[in-house]
Amino acid sequence: MTVPAAGRGTTTVAPRAVRRIAERAAAEALPDGGSVIRGSAAVRGASARIAVGVRLPYPVRADEAAQRIRERAETRTAALTGLSVPRAEVRVDALSVAAPPPVPEAEPGLPGDEGGSGPRIWAQRRVPAAVLAAVGAAACGLLLVDVIAVRFGGAPAGWRTALVDWAAAHGPADTAVRLAGVGAALVGAWLLGCALLPGLRRRLRMAAPAPEVRAALDRTAAARILRERALGVPGVVQARVSVRRRRARVRAGVGYGRPEEVRAEVVRVLGASLPELGLRRTPALRVRVRREPGWRAPEAEVPEAAEVPTVAGRPAAAASGPHDRHHGGAQDGDLDGPQDGPGDGPRNSGEA
Repeated sequence: MTVPAAGRGTTTVAPRAVRRIAERAAAEALPDGGSVIRGSAAVRGASARIAVGVRLPYPVRADEAAQRIRERAETRTAALTGLSVPRAEVRVDALSVAAPPPVPEAEPGLPGDEGGSGPRIWAQRRVPAAVLAAVGAAACGLLLVDVIAVRFGGAPAGWRTALVDWAAAHGPADTAVRLAGVGAALVGAWLLGCALLPGLRRRLRMAAPAPEVRAALDRTAAARILRERALGVPGVVQARVSVRRRRARVRAGVGYGRPEEVRAEVVRVLGASLPELGLRRTPALRVRVRREPGWRAPEAEVPEAAEVPTVAGRPAAAASGPHDRHHGGAQDGDLDGPQDGPGDGPRNSGEA
């Protein structure tokens, strides 16, 4: 006897199971280095809608990778669940950058080897280029308009005739002409410097892991890092740091402790911090310390109290004569400071 299909029961696939199947199916189509972040599924009757968020490696064609993942998720989910999947969404939520391959270390002992670095970064000089372009465009535009007007029978502009008359009446010996020539020479030298020099003097070149990589560190940031390290040294209450291409100068203010010991600790800490900046050329360290107005000297070590000899049950100082007492009092004063009492004056006078 054959039981109708409606009487044999129903099979229901939970949305959670559909979500897990969709995530595993999407993971099968991911490129190397990719991963599934999260997924979601909604089941309505005999159909399901799935969505998967993935992380793709960089660089990669995101559209092609997403299409492969979507097709794989649709077909595998439909085959394993028996549900129709009319729509599948793939969201690229993040990109992951693979770690660069290790760079082989340079052979020691090569002269001039200071670590790899890419070509030097040149300043784009947007402001000088914009100013020069604006001035040149304005001058050429005025001259072109005046030439076109004269060509069509108009009179030349007043500024051009006045300029020609002034130039005809003044020679190289005039002060105004000389000043104008000096100004033009300075402007030309400045433009040549902008064109030939790389600029960006406020940035320090960093060692690069590959020849095509260029990296730079701002001097202010490097000085801030060294200043924070210097202020972490016990005894330093103030620090001023300036970092240049060849030298790093540190002026530390000592609030307590021995200045020579504080300076040695600052040199040790900053000497270990400079290589951590990753610069192409590690600058030489110059450290100067000075005592702050509220500087406190370290407390002197007080020796342990020695055993006082006694004579006939009394201290040796008490058993001595008047001259010995006076001499012993002077020695005590050298160690602990003067200890004159109200009765010292009359006693000393009597002994004299």
